[in-house]
Amino acid sequence: MALARQDYGFATWVRADSRTSDLQAVRKTARRCIAIFVWEEAIMVQAIVLDQTGGPDALQWQSVTIADPGPGEVRLRHAAIGLNYIDVYHRSGLYPLTDLPAIIGMEGAGDVIAVGSDVTDVKVGDRVGYAGSLGAYAEERLIPAANIIKLPDAVSYEVAAACMLQAMTVRYLFRETYVVTADTTMLFHAAAGGVGLIACQWARALGARMIGTVGSEDKAKLARANGCADVINTKTESFVDRVRELTDGQGCDVVYDSIGKDTFPLSLDCLKPKGVWVSFGNASGPVPAFDLSLLKGSLFASRPSLMAYTAKREDLVANAEDVFAMLVSGKINIAINQRYPLRDAADAHRALEARATTGSTVLTV
Repeated sequence: MALARQDYGFATWVRADSRTSDLQAVRKTARRCIAIFVWEEAIMVQAIVLDQTGGPDALQWQSVTIADPGPGEVRLRHAAIGLNYIDVYHRSGLYPLTDLPAIIGMEGAGDVIAVGSDVTDVKVGDRVGYAGSLGAYAEERLIPAANIIKLPDAVSYEVAAACMLQAMTVRYLFRETYVVTADTTMLFHAAAGGVGLIACQWARALGARMIGTVGSEDKAKLARANGCADVINTKTESFVDRVRELTDGQGCDVVYDSIGKDTFPLSLDCLKPKGVWVSFGNASGPVPAFDLSLLKGSLFASRPSLMAYTAKREDLVANAEDVFAMLVSGKINIAINQRYPLRDAADAHRALEARATTGSTVLTV
C-alpha cells in the first residue's frame, strides 16, 4: 500500500491512497507531498477528514496514518478537542484552506507520545495543550513543539481544550487590542457563547462594565450569572437604543463584535467618539466592504486574530500563562455545556451554527 505524507497547515498526517500502486504514482497524485513512505506496518488512527468544503455532512470519519515526528515536531494523542467557530469557517470555505483533503480544528489537549529531533522543551508523557494549529480533529496528530504549552496540574484536558483558543482570544482582546481597565465600558456581542462567558468573568475580574448581547432570556440569565453587568436580548429590543440608554447617551469605549454582518454597521452607533470597534468573527457572515466615512466621530476599526497576537513563541507563552493564572485562581471558570464524540463532529457543527450551544463545547476522544 502506498502512503503519502501530507502537510495541511500545522497538521501533518499520512493518508492511505488505494488508487496508487507505486511510489511514482504517489508522487504524481499527492498535491503537497513532503515525503514518501512504504511501511509494512502503519500507525492508523481515526480522524474527521474534509475532502471538500460544504455543510456539516462534508466532515467524514476516516482512517489516516500518522508519520513519525520530524525535527522540531511531537506526536500528540488527544484527550479532548475544542470546537470553535473558525472550524465552521474552514469547513464552509469562508476561510480558504491551503489544500484539500484536510483535517480541520484549531485547539486540543492531550499527551506527548513521541518527539522528533531537536525537541528539548517537552518530553514523552507531558500533558500539553495548544490553540491556533490546524489539524485537531484527529485521535492523534503531529504538531510543532513550538506551538504547544505544558498544562498546569490544576488544568484538566477538557478545560484546556475547551478554553485555550477562547480564553487566549479574550486575553489579547482585553490586554492588547484594547486595554480594558476598571474605567472601561464595553459592548460584547454573543455574551453567552464560549468566548462571551469567559469575557464576562474576565471583565468582572478587571472591574470593567460589560454590556452583553444575547438571543434569549435563558442566555441572558447565563451571562448575568457570569458577571455581565447589563444584558440586552436582541430578540426583543434594539441593542443600539439600549446601549444609548444604559450609557446616558455617551456610548461605549469599545465594541467586541464576533457576529459580523448582522451587527454591522449598528455596532458603530454604540461607540463614543474615538471608540474602538473590534471585529473578531463572522458568525452571521462576513462584514461587507464599507466606506471609511462610516467611522464617524474619529472611530477606530480593528480586525485582530489570535494567530497574529501569538506568532512569536514568547507572546504565545505569555498569553497562555495569563490564561492559566486566571483559571487556577478561580477568576474564570469554564462551562463545558456540550460534549460530542469526535466522530460526531458534524452534529456539533450543526448545533453551533444553529446557536443552540452555550458556553464551551468539546469533542471527546
